[in-house]
Amino acid sequence: MTQKHTCSNGVRILLEKIPTVRSVTIGVWIGTGSRHETERNNGISHFIEHMLFKGTAKRSARDIAEAFDQIGGQVNAFTSKEYTCYYARVLDEHALYAVDVLSDMFFHSALNEGELKKEKQVVNEEIKMYEDTPDDLVHDLLSEASYGQHPLGYPILGIEETLNKFHSDDLRNYMNNYYTPNNIVVSIAGNVDESIIESVDATFSQYDVTAKEIGHEAPVFHSGKLARKKETEQAHICLGFKGIANGNESVYPLIVMNNILGGSMSSRLFQEVREDKGLAYSIFSYHTSYRDSGLLTVYGGTGAEQLDQLYDTVLASLDHLVKKGVSERELRNSKEQIKGNMMLSLESTSSRMSRNAKNELILGRDRPMDEMSTKIDLVSLSDVHEIAASIFNGSFSCSVISPSGALPKAINK
Repeated sequence: MTQKHTCSNGVRILLEKIPTVRSVTIGVWIGTGSRHETERNNGISHFIEHMLFKGTAKRSARDIAEAFDQIGGQVNAFTSKEYTCYYARVLDEHALYAVDVLSDMFFHSALNEGELKKEKQVVNEEIKMYEDTPDDLVHDLLSEASYGQHPLGYPILGIEETLNKFHSDDLRNYMNNYYTPNNIVVSIAGNVDESIIESVDATFSQYDVTAKEIGHEAPVFHSGKLARKKETEQAHICLGFKGIANGNESVYPLIVMNNILGGSMSSRLFQEVREDKGLAYSIFSYHTSYRDSGLLTVYGGTGAEQLDQLYDTVLASLDHLVKKGVSERELRNSKEQIKGNMMLSLESTSSRMSRNAKNELILGRDRPMDEMSTKIDLVSLSDVHEIAASIFNGSFSCSVISPSGALPKAINK
């Protein structure tokens, strides 16, 4: 059972008590990411995430790192397209200490120009590292092909050109617009009691920044096709299909259908592409839900000379799914696998903390596991057939990274 407390200024605090563990995970979530950026400041959400670790009025960057090392804890952060999270996982006896350090980073980061200059070099290296990982990069390229110039098509890391122009004032202005009380959720899960809510409230209720309504321009799905030439050993391909937004009840049949298609080792794509034809080591599909849209992605990596065969095999598998549907056995196995994975995730305080925060930020409410399990159970064969026919309707985006930089021949016919 998750408890919710709203501070006087609008900051929301969530607490899930788990007395059977000795740890606690605390996350400070902000409802902003790369989709809230512009072409001129692309990458600023991720860069701010880095800068909050670079020192405060009373702690240096080294002090922040040592603060958690000396208690055997972990501290980290991540940025996505719709939210940013700063989190710490510590022993329960150090929970208040973790709150103190995280809040110091959040409220009192120095954003020193000297540190900005050094961290730009670090993030530039991160961008270069990403460029050297084509099996990751091809997914960013698919976002661009699927969403065009909409911010959902922007890379989360940004690009060197925009990154190098950032100054501390740019970061502060962005934070004033998006790091606002109404856009913040502090999520806690672990072996702590209600007193921690009072401690977090005492710190975050003093946050005096004008609340602003965050607008979200809905994207239009594009059937774009993009290819990049890169000296790689494999050709990497993604196919993208218009998916389902968060909160839409159709997401449950989609989850079940996607799991049958490419969500596990027993999935159709894994068995047909890897086990039967030996075309790929890595082949899978996944669905990403946003506030107002979604994207179902199929990814495969294969030898450059086999790209056309892989592409044809994937399309044939999708066509068979639409025309022939799925069996009762596939439906039953998929449901049990999904529910099993959901329940196993409950054993991690980090997963519970994240799950609660996302539900609050995106849906504005708790979504109990029993509710999700029941809705998975209610998915029927006809539900799966309908969602497959709706999504795999012939319209799709595609991205390729390969030595030739060419799309599959069948696309150009």
